[in-house]
Amino acid sequence: MSEKENAMQFMMIVKATKDSEAGRPPNPELMVAIAKLAEEASKRGVMVSAGGLQPSSQGTRIRVSGGKTSVIDGPFAETKELVGGFAIFNLQSKEEAIRMGREFMQVHADILGPSYDGELEIRPLMDAPPRH
Repeated sequence: MSEKENAMQFMMIVKATKDSEAGRPPNPELMVAIAKLAEEASKRGVMVSAGGLQPSSQGTRIRVSGGKTSVIDGPFAETKELVGGFAIFNLQSKEEAIRMGREFMQVHADILGPSYDGELEIRPLMDAPPRH
């Protein structure tokens, strides 16, 4: 099996911040640094997809309760943690995902300074069921 066939998919989920939820544009220097990391991952052939999300005020939730669906427009202020962005990678190990995640978050710390308080979650994607 090739290295690519052994790869696992990991999703990195960046938690929204007060600034991102307020709709404030990201720091331009940070965006340049993130674009550089994304370009490097693309050149290595490991990036599947990535993107930042608009504030939850622009979102909609569809909920099922008691067998009925309801539609709820954002913002979702009652939610403790909101997703601010994501990236999906084909990687060889969880350790590689952690290394990349730490590098991504360190860029935030280096550029935004000690006042930055952020979080990134890494989770493996489930394997797709076989197609018939």
